[in-house]
Amino acid sequence: MAVGFKVKYYWYQVGHGDFVHSFFSTISYHLEQNGWGSEFPYLLNDLYHGKLENKNIDSAINELEEIKKKLQNYSPSQVIWDIDNLSKRPPWGDNISMDIKNLSNYFVTSEGEDLIDMLMKALEKGIKTNSDVYIESCN
Repeated sequence: MAVGFKVKYYWYQVGHGDFVHSFFSTISYHLEQNGWGSEFPYLLNDLYHGKLENKNIDSAINELEEIKKKLQNYSPSQVIWDIDNLSKRPPWGDNISMDIKNLSNYFVTSEGEDLIDMLMKALEKGIKTNSDVYIESCN
């Protein structure tokens, strides 16, 4: 089942739900010392749990910019597949593109786009259309 970001009638497909969970798990594990959503509440609490209200998109953009910068300090081998089970590894193991240099560009959507860049586009679309941003599954 595909998961993506929905803004009004725009759809930004990310990929499988496990992949999306890995993205947020990696952020929380490495960048939030006080637990899930403690440093990046708009992305890890609001958006991850379904809905980021339009009024909070500017703050979420600031969070995403900080996340991208900080993830540059972590190697691809430090990816977290599931924060609730740290022994789980990605299904592809260490077989990743040579273009992936750190965790800021590790996450690539099923369409081949950088996940952080895609999320930024969705957030910017939310501002442009004065809409909330949702994370949803589709069949």
